[in-house]
Amino acid sequence: MISFLRALRPVAVCVPCLRGIAGAVMLCVLSVQIVAAQGNFTAQARVLPGQTQVVKTRTGGLHLQIGLSRGVPFQVYTLQDPMRLVMDFSEVTWRDLDESAFLALPQINSLRAGPLQPGWTRLVLGLDSPLGVQEAFLQIDETSQEARLVLKAEPVSEQVFADGAGRPETTGAARNSITAPGEIITRQQGDRSLVVVLDPGHGGVDPGAQREGLNEADLMLDFARALREELVRSGGFDVVLTRNDNSFVSLERRVTIARAARADLFLSLHADTVSEGRATGTTIYTLSDEATDQASALLAERHDREDLLAGVDLSHHDDQVAMVLMDLARRETAPRSLRLGQRLVDQISQGVGHLYKRPHQAAGFSVLKAPDIPSVLIELGFMNNPRDLARIQSAEWEAKMTRAIRRALETWALEDAAEAQLLRQ
Repeated sequence: MISFLRALRPVAVCVPCLRGIAGAVMLCVLSVQIVAAQGNFTAQARVLPGQTQVVKTRTGGLHLQIGLSRGVPFQVYTLQDPMRLVMDFSEVTWRDLDESAFLALPQINSLRAGPLQPGWTRLVLGLDSPLGVQEAFLQIDETSQEARLVLKAEPVSEQVFADGAGRPETTGAARNSITAPGEIITRQQGDRSLVVVLDPGHGGVDPGAQREGLNEADLMLDFARALREELVRSGGFDVVLTRNDNSFVSLERRVTIARAARADLFLSLHADTVSEGRATGTTIYTLSDEATDQASALLAERHDREDLLAGVDLSHHDDQVAMVLMDLARRETAPRSLRLGQRLVDQISQGVGHLYKRPHQAAGFSVLKAPDIPSVLIELGFMNNPRDLARIQSAEWEAKMTRAIRRALETWALEDAAEAQLLRQ
């Protein structure tokens, strides 16, 4: 494994690793604070397409260069099961990354790039054969402040790859994360307040759907605040919001917040939109069966090991073990989520109406993928439908909807507690 948090001027930083087939590993980690003091790392960096390339070496390895509009802290390491090369960057947008250049090489079988958590993004290259990182460094131009990440990786044996694979003990991204308590989250049994995490969708640079000068992020934050007030005022609920202002929160971070809050359930709030047709009404989504395997794989790949299952130390286990444990957790959680979805449909139908023609659906939304927290996504309506948009802005409709959701949660909590007590006996 090789780990960096370096972006130093004026020229380059290079730390050798895995020199030769014997695989002598050198580990170097600098703190984010030290890196930030070395230069101006305040704005988001973007990929420079003309300065990004990846080529196959004569020995079957990789020579990678990624041009960036400025220098940023970064770290590089490898993971196994499946084999992949992971690069974490502070504040990089991947919009202009040419994925085809990477996937054209036989050594790379997949590529994923996107937000990891606030302040950090991740680039993951799936490897077709074991490669050991020889060197990785960042060059920064003094005049333009543009930067170039240079990485060289060469073929190694499967044993050498396995010995060197693993996340750094303290990653740059982990320094900014919420760490969940070490104890296992116990299932509620009706003897305490229910911890509900409300997740107003989108926010910050991601406004969501937009219609008539309104955006989904603002509407959902307003509704989340109203729902929190309804739940707290009724008693029996402790409520946490994943965001309480117009800030960007990554999808993974939203689940992390829920786990750190020791949530009994997770409600993500959205307003749908369609380009054609006259769809209308509220829709309730739970995680589909088809999405569970992929959900486990993505969680194991992108999350820190301590953030996969609350109270379970997976830092010394590979992804296969993690996915088995997540599958076991989902076997208990999935039917609880389904029951929650049905209770929401029942109460909204009785107290509000205006449900979509197929009100309970299944999908692979990222925010539903926590294996140990019952999770539901509520699409309150279709913003492109004038009547739905008017309802979402109506104080009267809002009061009816928040009251219906509260009643659904109360009904679900009683049934869930009764089942928990039976299982305990």
